[in-house]
Amino acid sequence: MRHCGTQRIESERLILRPFSVDDAGAMYKNWAADPEVTKFLTWPPHEDADASKAVLTEWVDSYAKKDFYQWAIVLKNNGPEPIGSISAVNINDDISMIHIGYCIGRAWWHQGVTSEALKTVIDFFFEKVEANRIESRHDPRNPHSGMVMKKCGMKYEGTLRSSDRNNQGICDARWYAILKSDR
Repeated sequence: MRHCGTQRIESERLILRPFSVDDAGAMYKNWAADPEVTKFLTWPPHEDADASKAVLTEWVDSYAKKDFYQWAIVLKNNGPEPIGSISAVNINDDISMIHIGYCIGRAWWHQGVTSEALKTVIDFFFEKVEANRIESRHDPRNPHSGMVMKKCGMKYEGTLRSSDRNNQGICDARWYAILKSDR
């Protein structure tokens, strides 16, 4: 793959950009502190904006790496503050595979924002990074996440029983993927 790091990319309604430490307040307020948003994620809700700042400090330091991809999701008509995040949570260069994870604030659920962000990132990874496979997974108790994947052309590949852990404990994982040749 041709890693190029987190770059600013845009879609019709969105700007996907690197985070700054100054985004801590928005991250905390808009999604990271909400137990409903983090219910099926692998990290707990942030207790305060300092927890968000600590995460962002680590991410900002990682932007120097060409194989680090972590975007702030910003709605163009909503001002500059992020409303969620989307990232490569696992990369396997051997098979040109990128695993994507995402979350968005509850106020923006069911508006197609996450699907638009995922589609934009899929396009980026296929076109700029030259990935061959892009995958993601979700807890079956969070079917809306799977609907986002399907909407972006990802195909259901199977459910691995008791193969994952999130804030609900040990859980099943439904896997989806799209190959460059599927497009």
